[in-house]
Amino acid sequence: MAKIQHNENENNLSSLRGKVFIQLQNDILNGKYQSGDSLIETRLSEDLGVSRTPIREAIRQLELEGLVRSIPNKGAIVTGISDQDIEDIYTIRMMIEGLASRWAAEKITQTELQELKEAFDMEEFYTVKNDTAHLLELDSRFHDIIFKASKSKPLIHTLSTFHHYVQSARNASLSSPGRAKKVLEEHRAILQAIIDKDPDRAELLTNLHVKNASMNLIKNKNQSGI
Repeated sequence: MAKIQHNENENNLSSLRGKVFIQLQNDILNGKYQSGDSLIETRLSEDLGVSRTPIREAIRQLELEGLVRSIPNKGAIVTGISDQDIEDIYTIRMMIEGLASRWAAEKITQTELQELKEAFDMEEFYTVKNDTAHLLELDSRFHDIIFKASKSKPLIHTLSTFHHYVQSARNASLSSPGRAKKVLEEHRAILQAIIDKDPDRAELLTNLHVKNASMNLIKNKNQSGI
């Protein structure tokens, strides 16, 4: 594990705690730490090159996020994101992500629209190359720009968190045969609806996009026997 870069003389403990929290959160969401694993403060302190104080505070934050639970005499145990959590997140996304596209179609700026077009163009380029690593990053960027263009802080926070929490599932889904090309065409249609400033169509197409992603994820789980 890479040590966290920090200035030992800085007094901004909250900044260091934030870095530790993000590192541990990503390690849990990426599957480095599995459900049932113990987070041992002394070991994490040594691995990350920080004192136990920011480790302890980051673990408390992870507990508030529902990614860790404290058990008497056992310490911090990883709970992670369950299959039910992922299913719930996709269901909620189907209900509200279209709203982000609706508002984006109504409120997007020319600068944001240009950013969205550029993200799509890059996605198209890497789809041809079948470069899944770049595609996951660009998929997130495409949606993040739409979230930002909605001009709704609550919606931006909620959907950005959801996307982050199911990143492993999204990666698996996007890597399945043929899915990347379908995602590209779905994004193309959403982009055109936003360009046309058609909120009804943008919302409908986005809801369908999330539904297709959910169905693809379920299909992959069934095929793999998970």
